[in-house]
Amino acid sequence: MVLVTVRDNEPFEKALRRFRRKVEREGIRKDIKKNSFYLKPGEKRRLKQRLAEKRRRKAARRAQRKMPPKAPPSGSSSSGM
Repeated sequence: MVLVTVRDNEPFEKALRRFRRKVEREGIRKDIKKNSFYLKPGEKRRLKQRLAEKRRRKAARRAQRKMPPKAPPSGSSSSGM
């Protein structure tokens, strides 16, 4: 359960923003959306597989970006005797 205490002389909007941040951090909205309609077991499994594939592709893209570009070998064959 999310509990936010409103401090003295604190605007309501600021307390509401803190409440929304806490709800988002605890994943309550995501859980409500997930359980708002029924998914058949096969659909749930396919959704899970799609999300896992999406995470793998995202991780691969990140790994690709982190690798430095390969430098050509330093002048062993193009010395020009």
